[in-house]
Amino acid sequence: MTSQVKTVQLARSRSLEQRMPLLLRPVVRAYVLGYASSTTPRILTLLLTHLSRRRKNIDEKPDDHFLHSLIRILRGGLELQRFPTFCAALVPIQRLFASIATRLSQLEKIRLTKWLSTFIAAWFSFKLLQSKKSDAFTEDVYYETANGRVLRPKHFAGRTMDLTLFAVTRALDVIVGELWTQRKVRRTTTGKWNGLDKAASTLADPAIFASSCALIMWAWIYTPDRLPRSYNKWIKSAAAVDQRLLLALRRMRYGEIKYGQETGQAPLLQEMCKDYNLPLSYGDPAITVPYPCEIVHMGSGPNCEYHFLSRFIRSFIWAFSTYAPLNLLLTLRQPSRKNVLRALKSSARSSSFLGSFIALYYYGICLTRSRIGPHILGQSNSACQQIDSGPCVAGGCALCGWSVLIENETRRKELGLFVAPRALATLLPRRYLPENQWRETLAFACSAAVVFTCVGEKPERVRGVLGKLLHRVLGP
Repeated sequence: MTSQVKTVQLARSRSLEQRMPLLLRPVVRAYVLGYASSTTPRILTLLLTHLSRRRKNIDEKPDDHFLHSLIRILRGGLELQRFPTFCAALVPIQRLFASIATRLSQLEKIRLTKWLSTFIAAWFSFKLLQSKKSDAFTEDVYYETANGRVLRPKHFAGRTMDLTLFAVTRALDVIVGELWTQRKVRRTTTGKWNGLDKAASTLADPAIFASSCALIMWAWIYTPDRLPRSYNKWIKSAAAVDQRLLLALRRMRYGEIKYGQETGQAPLLQEMCKDYNLPLSYGDPAITVPYPCEIVHMGSGPNCEYHFLSRFIRSFIWAFSTYAPLNLLLTLRQPSRKNVLRALKSSARSSSFLGSFIALYYYGICLTRSRIGPHILGQSNSACQQIDSGPCVAGGCALCGWSVLIENETRRKELGLFVAPRALATLLPRRYLPENQWRETLAFACSAAVVFTCVGEKPERVRGVLGKLLHRVLGP
């Protein structure tokens, strides 16, 4: 009789299982198995405890307590964040990846293996790098305790942000470059590759450089703490700008200086006017609206075009005195008249680029605040305030980076990849809470896996010096 009952129950369970969709059967089996494995031991423990206490008459209401505990165990196993749900989710995910793997070719499987191995290696090696504590990323913070406020050191993450952004930039360059190459092949084959596509290919690197420089120069004026200290110092040296002018631009943006109002800020630029033999009234925002461009020119006269030319010449001489000795030093390996002339030509080109960069930055500021801005917004106090609170600097930022067109194509590519990570750094916090560090680690590991896999498959896709270096290191 008992065997017949078991047979009927087994048949019913099989018929119920057969009514389910084929895809759901392993999921339900996994869920039931997980539910049984997680609740059965707890139910047995509860039952043994209940029987033991009942035998000894410990509880006044043992039955009520037993039922309440039993219901809690059964309900707890049904919660979303429990082991049965984990088992049910694991099966379809495993089936999904298994299905994808069977469709991959042998070459794709090798590439996936390379990517995963690099990802794992990058993840753990990067965690090792992040484990070192730095005083620059430690801050004393007050904590509330039972004995009052206590000052304790708090560690922040972000020490490896520059390396992460470098890896992310190179990975994006690899991915976008490969997609664009495939698009070019398709459109060339079908005869659809046109002048617009060619212009986009030519201007891609200059556009990356120009947009990156715009972010960097904006941060240099208004949020210099977002730039690395050495980079900030180099820009300050190249720009040769009076720090009082930078301070005035920041105070103008944050509302501390207001045109047509007495805010007590006049002494800042009046001291500058004394040094450059300008009328003191030029530095008083309550009297002179807006500040004359002559202050921005810092002793080069009132003409903006003349200031542009003088800036270019001074910056060219400064840059040439740096580039020429270095390039000539490199010719000592193979000294010849041709190599010397090539070194001087390269130095002159790079110096022209840097001189144009600095001159265009200043000229963009003057052009926006004295030529373009007043025609669009007007010449009222509020309009001048609005122009000098950001748009004038934005004009210089937008213009300066296009000076890279003076450089040759190879240099444009290198310069674009060099400044892009620093530009991204101005958009992200330099320090953040350690519990969010996994995001940075994930970004680095994925990016490193992309770059290293590409070096093994298509080394020419990783552009610049980095591609050659990695190919030499990772090559056979």
